[in-house]
Amino acid sequence: MFSLKDKTVLLTGSTGGIGKEIAFQMSALGAKMILTGTNQQRLEKLSNKLPNENDFIVSNLDNSQNIENLSNQLNERDYSIDILINNAGITKDNLFLRMKEDEWKSVLNINLHSTVLLTQKIIKGMIKRKFGRILFITSIIGHSGNPGQSNYSASKAGLSAFSKSIAAEVASRGITSNCIAPGFIKTPMTEKLTEEQQNQILKKIPASRFGLPSDIASACIYLSSDEASFITGTTIHVNGGMGMF
Repeated sequence: MFSLKDKTVLLTGSTGGIGKEIAFQMSALGAKMILTGTNQQRLEKLSNKLPNENDFIVSNLDNSQNIENLSNQLNERDYSIDILINNAGITKDNLFLRMKEDEWKSVLNINLHSTVLLTQKIIKGMIKRKFGRILFITSIIGHSGNPGQSNYSASKAGLSAFSKSIAAEVASRGITSNCIAPGFIKTPMTEKLTEEQQNQILKKIPASRFGLPSDIASACIYLSSDEASFITGTTIHVNGGMGMF
């Protein structure tokens, strides 16, 4: 049985379908969750439901000043982050020939650039304490590509390469850096698909089902645990066999 007792976890994108499940499962294993997101009401609601001690900070990770403010608030509240889960992300889909510059920049900014800046802030404390777990929630699209998602796929592929680079830099300090790449996960986003669209996707998944947020949370728990201390610079693909990389 994995235990996250006495571990403090910073989770971005906490109130989405996957984020909420990560928060619940890790909290149930004893972790102190520090939740972040842009909606205070949703953060408060989630915070009140978690089974263990937790806190939340409202933050929009869309620029460097906001990331600096988040880092300062963590320091003011005297939080030492043991586990960083970079889960926040956005999509702005469009065919590449029609894609506006803002659609490209905003997705790369939130999904890649802001994640890099936040990781740089948090990793400093991990290096001092000689312990840390850094996780990036990427996507199958970052490995396979997808029509209409050139911006999204580029951002997630960038995270994968970035994760490997920092894994090599900080492994000797007891810090691991890994990615979790979900396939199609049953969330409010996939529920908006028509029945025909869902059936077409299911035909491509050997497991014959959509993944669940709990499947992603379980992978987070494993990579955050002491049992995974020798695993770094890799990606766990959670996609039911849709992509075998």
